[in-house]
Amino acid sequence: MRHSRIFIAAAVLAASLPAFAAEIPPNERRSDYELMGPQTRAIQDDDTANPGMLWVLDGEALWNARAGAAQKSCADCHGDAKTSMKGVAARYPAYSEPQHSPIDLEGAINASRVTHQQAPPFAFEGKELLALTAYVALQSRGTPIAPPADPRLAPFRAEGDKLFHRRQGQINLSCAQCHDDNWGQKLAGAVLPQGQPNGYPLYRLEWQSLGSLQRRLRNCMIGVRAEPFAYGSPENVELELYLMWRARGLKIEAPAVRP
Repeated sequence: MRHSRIFIAAAVLAASLPAFAAEIPPNERRSDYELMGPQTRAIQDDDTANPGMLWVLDGEALWNARAGAAQKSCADCHGDAKTSMKGVAARYPAYSEPQHSPIDLEGAINASRVTHQQAPPFAFEGKELLALTAYVALQSRGTPIAPPADPRLAPFRAEGDKLFHRRQGQINLSCAQCHDDNWGQKLAGAVLPQGQPNGYPLYRLEWQSLGSLQRRLRNCMIGVRAEPFAYGSPENVELELYLMWRARGLKIEAPAVRP
């Protein structure tokens, strides 16, 4: 019933909005944390209450566990994550030389696992990949997002920009029309956030689980009755690349908590 109300409200909203949305000025960028209620903020603020920290503990164990034919651990190459991984999550997606395209943090972890540990990649949205990503991302908590100044990323970021501003699905609604033009407003009783990516992977109360930014992107596409992009697809990574550029300067909160 709740999803039906949101569908109807979104359809009404889409019909009344202009085709192009204005980008949020830098001084008005807000973490989605700022639009949450005090109870949800309190969960995120207390690591002993934040359910995402359970995945972090598993991620720390994976960081130190030897795996694959090489019988190497992440720590064997990178040492103490608290120093070697500090700031890393704030700089992804980054350009991958072997792939000749951007790669997000999850993709980089899997690439390292295949190349250096000679182990099969973790499944997208599986417990292991979420756990290791959360552990790595935690080391950047409080670090401002600083997308790489790599000109090779420019065409991919431009594609992500187009996807963010393109109307899609049966509702004919773009990401920008909700998250740029109408953030802070309510849709079927829920506050529309800016859709900033600085908390991922995060624990979503609706999911009762940790989830990646790609999971959230897919959920939004399903919400507007569009065909979601596959996990790991170039389109999802291009959207992530654009969203991190759009959020530049905001501080990493991973693992965040959201409603």
